Amino acid sequence: MTTGQPGAGSAQPTSTGDTEIRPATSSDAVADSATVEPASTRAAEDAVAVTTVAKPAAAEDAVAETAVAETPVAEDAVAETAVAKSAVTATATGMPATAASAKGRFQKGRFRKGGSEKGGSGKAPGQGETAAADEVKQTEPERWEAFASAPEPVPTRRSRAARAVGRFLIHEWTLATLGALALAVLMTWPTLRYPRYTLPQDYWDPSLQAWQMAWSGHILLTDPAHLWQSNTFFPELWSFAFSDTLLGYAPAGMLGSGPEDAVLRYNIMFVLAHALATLGAYALARQLGSGRIGAAVAGVAYTYAPWWLAQAGHLHVLSNGGIPLALAMLARGHGWSLRHGYRPERRHDGWVYAGWLVAAWQLSLGFGIGLPFAYFLAGAVLVCAVLFLARRLRSGQAPPFGRRLLVADVVGGALFAGVGLLMAIPFFKVTELHPYAERTIADISLFSPPASGFVTAPAESRIWGGLHEGARAALPWHPEMTLLPGFVLYALAAGGLFFSVWRARHRVLLLAGVLVTMAFAMGTRFFDGTFTYIPLFEHAPGWSALRTPGRLMLWATLLLALLAAGAVTALTDRVRELAAQRIPSWPGPWLRLATLLPLLLVTVEGLNTTPHPVVPTQPAALRTAEGPLLVLPSNQGLDQHVMLWSTSGFPDVVNGGSGFTPRQLDDVRRVSQSFPDQTSVDYLRTLGVRTVVLLRGQVAGTPWEITIDAPVESLGITRQEIDGAVVYRL
Repeated sequence: MTTGQPGAGSAQPTSTGDTEIRPATSSDAVADSATVEPASTRAAEDAVAVTTVAKPAAAEDAVAETAVAETPVAEDAVAETAVAKSAVTATATGMPATAASAKGRFQKGRFRKGGSEKGGSGKAPGQGETAAADEVKQTEPERWEAFASAPEPVPTRRSRAARAVGRFLIHEWTLATLGALALAVLMTWPTLRYPRYTLPQDYWDPSLQAWQMAWSGHILLTDPAHLWQSNTFFPELWSFAFSDTLLGYAPAGMLGSGPEDAVLRYNIMFVLAHALATLGAYALARQLGSGRIGAAVAGVAYTYAPWWLAQAGHLHVLSNGGIPLALAMLARGHGWSLRHGYRPERRHDGWVYAGWLVAAWQLSLGFGIGLPFAYFLAGAVLVCAVLFLARRLRSGQAPPFGRRLLVADVVGGALFAGVGLLMAIPFFKVTELHPYAERTIADISLFSPPASGFVTAPAESRIWGGLHEGARAALPWHPEMTLLPGFVLYALAAGGLFFSVWRARHRVLLLAGVLVTMAFAMGTRFFDGTFTYIPLFEHAPGWSALRTPGRLMLWATLLLALLAAGAVTALTDRVRELAAQRIPSWPGPWLRLATLLPLLLVTVEGLNTTPHPVVPTQPAALRTAEGPLLVLPSNQGLDQHVMLWSTSGFPDVVNGGSGFTPRQLDDVRRVSQSFPDQTSVDYLRTLGVRTVVLLRGQVAGTPWEITIDAPVESLGITRQEIDGAVVYRL
């Protein structure tokens, strides 16, 4: 049963059982306005209130809807909340609801000073309700505005730019790039300690390669048509193609001039080559499905494998980062990964174009490692095409590929082939003019490593160099035969055969790739090369120019790194699962820290003791000497210094050092043994030589030690002493 309070307006009756207490409606406003009316008016409105209590719910709803139509929704909600509070207070205290409402309004400051509410006296119920709504409209927004939530600030152009920069700085690939650069600086230290005066490993081949970058940048800015007719080996043609050219570094060669800038440029590119190799291997492992730590292990193990330390003087060999980077881009563009297979929805022709472009740039650095890369790409395209057709024949339908992707592959492949062809033409010209420059099987045998080379480290390895001194002594030519990729890498790759995120068949294929590339890297030492290297040497175009089979260890190292990445990724995934279960909780952080141990170990195994000798200073006489000129003494090692010194103005010089020695240069060295005499002077004049510079500091133990001070007036030439050198003008 329910009991109602007299004069309660539209307040609901108090429940005495399970009857639900209904919330007050907007009709309470009529009752509340009566609290300040005369007695007669109040009595009449009380009757209305009693009648309202007895009305069905439908009638009350109609009144509420009328109130909603007359006042804004937000104001009705505030008014109804206040009235409902009054009704609850009246029910709890026995006070008439009208009095409770009036008390509440008074306490909230809703009455004016005179004690009467605006529009409350002498008004009909509807008018009082409207007046109350007007009062709420005037007072409520000001009161509750302080409690409203602050509006969202409108981002300015500067804040948007700052957010974009912040997102870029913490992006995975930004961090990977910065990490690769920092690691390269540390792992090649002290290369950048005195970058204008020292060179890593030795100052012979690095001097040659420093000149190569300087020449390509200089000639492309001044006379691109004579790119292959360099200023060295005068008067030979196509002399720039006597060895790998590092042509892809020509943009760097356009900056600076002179020997010191050439050395600085070489050292910077030496460090950047290591950083690019790390980033490229990291990108390839990530694209194939490896986790971040596993990919980092792959990048570091690939770049800083101990055997690379023996190649520290060969920038064209160390500049291999374009290989894994191009493969990563091509795999991403085709929507393929080792872990997830082919996903057509992830195809993107832009990455395909980028992959082929990077591959073409890698090829432009030289054929020493670029030619095997070209054959690998050709084989990969052939295998993919065969698998595509086989699946189509077997199932009756081929997986989606797309015309845009096909166009990208055709255009990109044509670009790659075009760069290769343009690069090959000068080398074919050199072979035509100098047939003796071609390699023979005997040359290949001289540089072919035995199987023991795969577990022997070079002398530059800080960890294993001293321990493997005896093993190196047993190798015929240890700089090209110490091929240890790292014992840690071997162990991680072996573990990856049994515990990995890669599928079993993929692990078997990776292992097969490692074994096959090692067999090829042995040259003629693997069953005399009958089934491996010799067929390539005899039938593959250009392969006969490669004299060092051991450099194919690049591919074995990359495949071993991918096997290791699969094992480390499986380990990190398992640790993450255990840490999420937290049973028990304390090993979680230590287990996650332990996943970094493989990365630390491969980094430590790559530490080096590479020497950084000071580059011989350019003689003052060579800064002003007019070409064509000959610098004596002349031999393979000293001529590479002369090439570096010639970057001051690039005068034509007879001197030169490369993978082979032209017969004409041999003749010059032989005839000039008696210089200065009439025979040598006449011969040099026939070649067009105008100046001969004889370096006093290099003549000890040579025929010039006796003839350097001989008179020359009878020969029709002049002689001048310039800062430790004798300059003869013919």
